[in-house]
Order: sequence, then C-alpha cells, then structure tokens
Amino acid sequence: MSTTARKPAPEIETSSASEREFILAALRAECAAIERTAESIGDDLAAAIDLLDGCTGHVAVTGMGKSGLIAQKISATLSSVGVPSHFIHPAEALHGDLGRVRKGDVVWALSYSGNTDEVVQLGHVLRAEGLPILAVSSNPASRLAKLATAHLNLGDISEACPLNLAPTASTTAMLALGDALALAVSRRRQFSEADFRRRHPGGMLGVLLQPVTEVLRFKAGENLPLIPVGSTVRAALQQADVGRRPGALLIVNKAGDLAGLFTDGDLRRLVLRDPSALDQPIASVMTKHPRVLRQDQIVREAVEMVQEFRPDEIPVVDKAGCPIGLVDVQDLIALRIIQE
Repeated sequence: MSTTARKPAPEIETSSASEREFILAALRAECAAIERTAESIGDDLAAAIDLLDGCTGHVAVTGMGKSGLIAQKISATLSSVGVPSHFIHPAEALHGDLGRVRKGDVVWALSYSGNTDEVVQLGHVLRAEGLPILAVSSNPASRLAKLATAHLNLGDISEACPLNLAPTASTTAMLALGDALALAVSRRRQFSEADFRRRHPGGMLGVLLQPVTEVLRFKAGENLPLIPVGSTVRAALQQADVGRRPGALLIVNKAGDLAGLFTDGDLRRLVLRDPSALDQPIASVMTKHPRVLRQDQIVREAVEMVQEFRPDEIPVVDKAGCPIGLVDVQDLIALRIIQE
C-alpha cells in the first residue's frame, strides 16, 4: 500500500511532558484534524450527498486496514439512519465478493493516501461496471480521486501519534466526515424519530424510544382509580385503597378530564399540619394543572421530565386530556433508565 508524504510529526511529546499533557495534546491533534477537514473538504460536498441520497440500492463502504474499520462504522451509521448499507472488504471483493455490489448501489471508498492498491483496483472494476464512487482521501490528485464521481478532501493531517505514523487523527477525521454525511442524508430524507425507533428496538435505546404507555404499571380502569373532584380527602383515600396503591391519586372533573394530582407527599404534609384535614375537599389541597405526558410521548421524555422537575409521579393523558395512567418514578428506576 502506497503512502502520502506527511508533514513532520507534531511536537506533542517531550521529555518533560506529563501523561496528562501528552493525552490532552493528542486530543487537540484529533480536534485539529476535524477542523482541517472542514477547511479542505472541496467543492463536491453537494454532489456527495446527492449520490448517497439518490442511491436506490445499498451504499457499499470500503477501505483497507484502519480505514476499513472506519468504513464499517460509517456503514453501520448509515443503516441506523435509514440508508441501507454494508461494508465490503476491498481485497475480498477482488477475490470473489464482487457479488456483494449490484446495479443501483453507490460505492463509498476510504483511503487517506488515495493510492491504496486494493481500494484503487476495486474502484477500477466497479467504475467499469458503471457504479458511482464517492471517494474520501487527503489527495485530490490521487488515483482514487481521479476514479471518483465525487471526491471529498480530508486535507493534510498530522497524526496524533508522535511518530506521525499510526492512523489516529486521520481516521478520526474520516469518521467525523462519515457521521456528518450520514446525518445530512437522513435530514434530507426527513428521517423521523419514529423511523429511528423502528430500527432500534433493542437495548436501553429501545426502551427510551418506546411509547410511555408501554411502561405504565398503573392504568386507569384497571389498578388506578380516578377520583371525582368533589370527593373529600378521606373518601378519595378509601376509594383508592384497593390492592397496590400508586403514590398519587388522579382527580378528574365531571367530563373525565384531569383536574389535579394528590400525592403521598401531599397527604403527609396535610396530616402533619392538621390531623383533621382528611374531611377537607380534595380539590382544595390537590395540585391543579400538574405536568403531564401525552399518550403519544416516549419514555425518554418521561426521563427528561423527571431529571428536570423531579416529580415522583407523572399523569399520562389522552388527546382530550383524560387520564389513562400514571408513570411512577420507581418504575423508571426499575428499568434502569434513571438512578435514584
């Protein structure tokens, strides 16, 4: 594999530098690489996004060595934002895996030098098949750039490695550029949160993207009584005394709309202040207009509300404002999506 001459290594290691200074200097070198790419990217940016957005098949991302590892991550990012993609190893492709690429695909080729033999050879074969190539390299005059339908220039990057040899800052720039292009295509296609949810059903991310109704333990009409607004505190407590009681009571008006919230904390403060207060109307001691979640909101929004406002219970209402359930913060803790 041929290489491109590089500038002298940045002076980030000296005999007097501490490990902390060394690490911070390396991080700054990686940041500088991204800035360098932003300045050097060239005039084919719009053409690159057009290629990716117009792809009717898969985006086949390829690269050799460390660039190949970055290619795999870019391919995974594309797939996660709704652009079908797969990685193709350039050497394996030249030895029988060309069937992975078909008409309608776009090839996205990564090579810092732009002269990596396996990547260039694959580019020649695929261009002969009429496939468009999006090339990313640091050399607009490279063999790969000359093959490309669109070429994006990383710029002349100094690696974070003191020897200026190990691919570090250059692969960071490739990865950042890949993320940016993938997000640009998803933005152009108006990729929505619902689209994202369908592609990420598993793990913690899948839990956070579920509708909040999926994690309701207390549901109106089942184990969550709705208290008429004209009730006394005592009558409300008696009505709610069925099985496992939630940490709050939902108060509704005659139309069935949520009128207020009365929590265990409210009850404790009320009784401590006035032991005879149980016969007061609950409407006089409830929290009117509590913060609520709509039934079409997702668990992540419940978590954000808990983190910002610290409620222990959050009513969930339908479009008309009628309560359908109650999110208990303990349920979110049990799901391990927030900490106590």
